[in-house]
Amino acid sequence: MSVDHAAATGTTVRVAKLGAHIGAQITGVRLGGDLDPATVATIRAALNEHKVIFFRDQHHLTEDGQYEFAELLGTPTSPHPTVTSAGAKSLAIDSRHGRSNSWHTDVTFVDRVPRASILRAVTLPSYGGSTTWASTVAAYNSLPEPLKRLAESLRARHNNQYDYAATAEDRPDEGSTEYRREFESTYFEAEHPVVEVHPETGERALLLGGFVQRIVGLPGTESHALFRLFQDRVTRLEHTTRWDWSLGDVAMWDNRATQHYAVDDYDGREHRKLTRITLAGDIPVGVDGTPSTVIAGNAESYATGTLRRAA
Repeated sequence: MSVDHAAATGTTVRVAKLGAHIGAQITGVRLGGDLDPATVATIRAALNEHKVIFFRDQHHLTEDGQYEFAELLGTPTSPHPTVTSAGAKSLAIDSRHGRSNSWHTDVTFVDRVPRASILRAVTLPSYGGSTTWASTVAAYNSLPEPLKRLAESLRARHNNQYDYAATAEDRPDEGSTEYRREFESTYFEAEHPVVEVHPETGERALLLGGFVQRIVGLPGTESHALFRLFQDRVTRLEHTTRWDWSLGDVAMWDNRATQHYAVDDYDGREHRKLTRITLAGDIPVGVDGTPSTVIAGNAESYATGTLRRAA
């Protein structure tokens, strides 16, 4: 199914749905900082509805253009709370620094969970290297009512020692070791509701992923069991969409309503690099109205928001 929208330039912007729960491809748009308000509104609405949206053939786009496009949709953060060596505007998602082959929502170890991210393909392997996204809204909606109520009552601790992008390998190389050292150079920990209320759509979503350390108030065995119960709902295939990258592709996802996984199905001789620009988000709020809290670290230099510290 596709929906057409007229842009101020006279072109037709088409939003083509890719799956029942998540994913759409948008055509008729040349990304950059000069988009008209109607096109920006169409993109924003598509993101809220489909959670992740894709654009092909954006070969003209540079890092500056990617950043200017991001500014039309929100306030860009610094590239990362701890990885500061990669540049001032974007974070390099580079296979030479490790591979993000686990399910995660970006940067949940701070209280200001990012709103959205924009990812641009720069260098791609000759095979493999696709990315899969999952709808955490669809995951919540699929729960039986007793499990919804249970999830809504829980909170989880997230920290940056659970590093999706540089998971320890049998034989880590110098590049991945150095990246991991920088990633963990400042310790961050935050406590979030397991179910957050989306600040724009009002939808409820599971806030979990690879940075979760434990469910608050439970011993390790029970914490892990509950985490797996809810996390496995997120990654059911019917809640996902998979994108096979080509040069010129751009993906944008709602970080408050998704998790993603970069598929590590290309060997070490192949190089994969994409640039990510992230938009600042609000502090998550649970169904009961209780916001996330800081346990350790101060992310004010990373993103905007009001700092709340646990008692």
